[in-house]
Amino acid sequence: MGLLRLLVLALLASQPEVVGGAETVGNSSEGLLEFSMGTFRYFELNRPFPEEAILRHISSNVTFLIFQIHSQYQNTTISFSKTPLPNTSGTGTDKGLVFILRPEQSMCTWYLETLDAEPVQNVAIPLSYSGRDPIPGGCNLEFDLDIDPNIYLEYNFFETTIKFAPANLGYARGTDPPPCDIGTGRDSRWRLQYDVYQYFLPENDLTEEGLLQHLQRMAEVPQVMANAIKVVTLTANDKTSVSFSSLRGQGVIYNVIVWDPFLNTSAAYVPAHTYACSFEETEGNCSSLGRVSSKVFFTLFALLGLFICFFGHRFWKTELFFIGFIFMGFFFYVLITRLTPIKYDVRLILTAIAGSVGGIFLVAAWWRFGILLLCMLCVGLVLGFLVSSVTFFTPLGNLKIFRDDGVFWVTFSCIAVLIPVVFMGCLRILNILTCGFIGSYSVVLAVDSYLYTSLSYITLNVLKRALNTDFRGAFTNVPFQTNDFIILAVWGMLAVSGITLQIRRERGQPIFPPHPYKLWKRERERRVTNILDPSYHIPPLRERLYGRLTQIKEFFQKEQPAGERTPLLL
Repeated sequence: MGLLRLLVLALLASQPEVVGGAETVGNSSEGLLEFSMGTFRYFELNRPFPEEAILRHISSNVTFLIFQIHSQYQNTTISFSKTPLPNTSGTGTDKGLVFILRPEQSMCTWYLETLDAEPVQNVAIPLSYSGRDPIPGGCNLEFDLDIDPNIYLEYNFFETTIKFAPANLGYARGTDPPPCDIGTGRDSRWRLQYDVYQYFLPENDLTEEGLLQHLQRMAEVPQVMANAIKVVTLTANDKTSVSFSSLRGQGVIYNVIVWDPFLNTSAAYVPAHTYACSFEETEGNCSSLGRVSSKVFFTLFALLGLFICFFGHRFWKTELFFIGFIFMGFFFYVLITRLTPIKYDVRLILTAIAGSVGGIFLVAAWWRFGILLLCMLCVGLVLGFLVSSVTFFTPLGNLKIFRDDGVFWVTFSCIAVLIPVVFMGCLRILNILTCGFIGSYSVVLAVDSYLYTSLSYITLNVLKRALNTDFRGAFTNVPFQTNDFIILAVWGMLAVSGITLQIRRERGQPIFPPHPYKLWKRERERRVTNILDPSYHIPPLRERLYGRLTQIKEFFQKEQPAGERTPLLL
């Protein structure tokens, strides 16, 4: 049996590698997987058949190895021994182990298995580092592994948080590792720096093949630096935890590169990925993100917004209802979400009702009092809200100063108030601009309920900030890919078309319609004094209603018998 085992290993070692650093092979009949240094390998794990991973011919100048394994959403276990133990194994979708090599050691083994009932498609790679390279997770005090190179990822609706263990300085084979917390000088781990990188998968790509292929760009240091976006650099004094805005349904890969500025060497942690959603839930999973209630709400909202984009200024009362709906709906949703635990669908229905009440109230206020400046202040603040949201959607929103809630909301409010103040001398232009930009943006929100687009996070990030206090520390980077460019072009085209059409149509027309209550009152007085007006002879509303009721009563009364109805004379 031992001879047969050696023959199988020799046959696996003689197979040619695939160009590009990835070797795609299936399971071995003997439960053995032969790996080559720095080469990716695809394989499938089954529940009753654990695999043994073997790496041979390790160079003598290699001090430690990082073996990492990845899957899309099914957990796999990697261990130093056949029986997994908490301090010698890891279980998850993105896991790795650090193997400190002994003197003269040239072969390593790991054990791979899965407890999932379905077969799991994996990709794995062993990476080598020298004694001058820092060791990721070498000073771990928080997690189970003695040396933990993994990135631990947690997410909710608002934010995604990654955590990792501090690294240690590299050392040669057969020597003791440097102490972690004895000193903080130049010769200790406190000189190390951590660069956090973020990589976005193609939008609306939830395929397993796509993820495993893109993970290969985030495993080694040169590839990470070439393909990913560096978000922040942490020092040894900073907390090894970073938060990002959760992008539900959008694949994101995170990695950390630890850098030794004294030796100019670096090493990469094990990359971790997330879609900020679950593939296994029956309702609201990654494949069906848009709720029916959201689709109905935002579709109706977009239809009204599209009408406002092209005809809002002409239909002034309809626009006021639209603005009042936005005002009241936003504040009511924030209030009811923070104070009550009711479900999303119920909150959305109540928000629609409250927004309609707000719209009717603003229309009624204009009809009765006719205060143009008050109405235009509401219109200008809605446009200012969008302008301020776009401002913080840019990299400006990730500045450290805006992590303070006071600074953020004061700056946000000042930008929002500045818009109506600047346009106070040309109210019609302000109103038409608001119709064009706000009305067309409602179409963007409707598209997001059917198809992912990063443009929806212009306002969603502000809503998250208002709902969750922990969101202030999150980085709000989003991908900007082909779909976003197309939707941005549609948004701009609708806005420009609506603004141009309304400006041309309103030339020579009154700036705003007259006060409705004064017109109604003047018309009523004219009818009272002008006897030649046919409406003068129309009875008042009360008498007309009384007459209608009398007619209805007579209809249901019994008919009197025919005959003499005059009383007899005495």
